[in-house]
Amino acid sequence: MSQRIKNPRTKNAGFLLPKSGFSASIKGLSNMFKMKEEIKQLQELKEKVESTWELLKIDNLKIEQEKLEQGMQSPDFWSDAEKAKNVSKRYDEIKQEVQVWEKLKAEINELIELGNELENSPDEQLQEELKKRTQDLFTKFEKLEFYLLLGSKYDKGNAILTFTAGSGGTEAQDWAEMIRRMVMRFAEDRNWDVEIIDESLGTETGVKSSLVRIEGRYAYGYLQALSGTHRLVRISPFDAEKMRHTSFASIEIIPEVEEEVDIEIDPKDLRIDTFMSGGKGGQSVNTTYSAVRIVHIPTGITVQCQNERSQLQNKDTAMKVLKSKLQILKDEELEKEKQELRGVYKSAEWGNQIISYVLHPYKMVKDLRSKYETADTDKILDGGLTELMESFLRWKKGQ
Repeated sequence: MSQRIKNPRTKNAGFLLPKSGFSASIKGLSNMFKMKEEIKQLQELKEKVESTWELLKIDNLKIEQEKLEQGMQSPDFWSDAEKAKNVSKRYDEIKQEVQVWEKLKAEINELIELGNELENSPDEQLQEELKKRTQDLFTKFEKLEFYLLLGSKYDKGNAILTFTAGSGGTEAQDWAEMIRRMVMRFAEDRNWDVEIIDESLGTETGVKSSLVRIEGRYAYGYLQALSGTHRLVRISPFDAEKMRHTSFASIEIIPEVEEEVDIEIDPKDLRIDTFMSGGKGGQSVNTTYSAVRIVHIPTGITVQCQNERSQLQNKDTAMKVLKSKLQILKDEELEKEKQELRGVYKSAEWGNQIISYVLHPYKMVKDLRSKYETADTDKILDGGLTELMESFLRWKKGQ
């Protein structure tokens, strides 16, 4: 059976086209139109990637990567083992970041080229494959685009965290150790280095307080989302009557400032105490006065370190932490002055409670700032914090 189609150049004439051929032609045109749309989307994605590439200064990272690689090839590179380790780590982090963006650009260009080749003779199966791969690339870009939220002064650097149990004795001390484990698991999953600088163990279990240093690219940028008070509701494992308890613990998170930052500290402003280390293991524990406590008298800031074997090492570590705290204090004062000059000042603190963890009578973790919530409490407490952190940073940017 045929269908008569009028020839647009002849008033009365026409030609016969089988219905199946007509349908195939319409379908072909439809596929070609879809292909053009996919190519257009890929071109737009390419422009977004190139713009983000500029904002993140990936070309500068490539230059730094080349310089580091040249330095690593020097014959005396390993003469200073500690420095060599830091340079190698920095090189690996930059190399990984650059490779991710270069791979994304290459995949987009490859798909655009493939789309152009298939534009005039589209295949339905290839059309679906191109569409799927395009969607995958958009998803990859959305995850990488998140790094644009990490553009503040210290976001790319290391972090220093202080975990402190709230009132409530054993309950709160156990909770403080739980959130420390949560953060350490998150860091370890990202291959960041974790070092417990100091800790005061709980009477029965957990920790009263703990000072932890986390080294990794964007460590502070991510972890800042956890700075504040964390609230836990659960059936207490320490209560014979199985009563529901509410516990609090806080995390103070500051960036580790670069050693090049010049913070002047008058020795007269410091009180330095030494004492015997306490806690887990080590031949020198409870036998030598290796632990160090430094008090900055003008501000009242106190830093304690007992992780290293020697008193000198502990003193150096404690001074680094103190300098970081003083630099952040200085930055906060400058920001306060700027806000006051504008006629408005808002506290940089988030308030008493930032994240609530409920394990009974239902399960839920909720960020009270960004409104992010999930019923998968096990995932969160096991260090699955990426979505929560990204939600916070998007909320923060919106503020």
